[in-house]
Amino acid sequence: MSVNHAVEVYRYHLEPGSIFACGEPAMVSTVLGTCVAICLHDRRLKIGGMNHFLYPKTKAFARPTVHEATVAIPALIKMMQRQGSRLEDMEAQIFGGGEISGLGGGDIGYKNVKMARKLLKKNGIRVVSEDVGGLKGRRLIFHTGTNEALIMKTHRIRRGDYYPYRQRLGA
Repeated sequence: MSVNHAVEVYRYHLEPGSIFACGEPAMVSTVLGTCVAICLHDRRLKIGGMNHFLYPKTKAFARPTVHEATVAIPALIKMMQRQGSRLEDMEAQIFGGGEISGLGGGDIGYKNVKMARKLLKKNGIRVVSEDVGGLKGRRLIFHTGTNEALIMKTHRIRRGDYYPYRQRLGA
């Protein structure tokens, strides 16, 4: 008789301008063009989280939101700290920031990556891996408990890729 000790893993799709952090193992997916996703992992607690931001910083006179790196990265760090993480135990991976034709991004991808690196360095969080820039979009799957990430590059990103569950439900 065999015993299966597999643990059920939460699955979550992260939409643009969102943040996810969980004290339990989770598989988090997202789709990136010029946007950037930061995956944080706590080596000690074996927990993690991800954000997905669209812009490096808030435009003048605009209300700050998690759509900007300057809000999304500190917010993700804070969410991890609320679960017991310490800065010295965190490590990061950076994904996205491509130059996707047809999205009108210009150099926004480059600026997003630059801001991500700056804010992580400011907080003393080491970047252990990154897959950034280039001319393709990315589909990302991140396991918060193991810090493993799977990147699938794509030539074309469709609107339905960003909101896959809404389409299936007919929304």
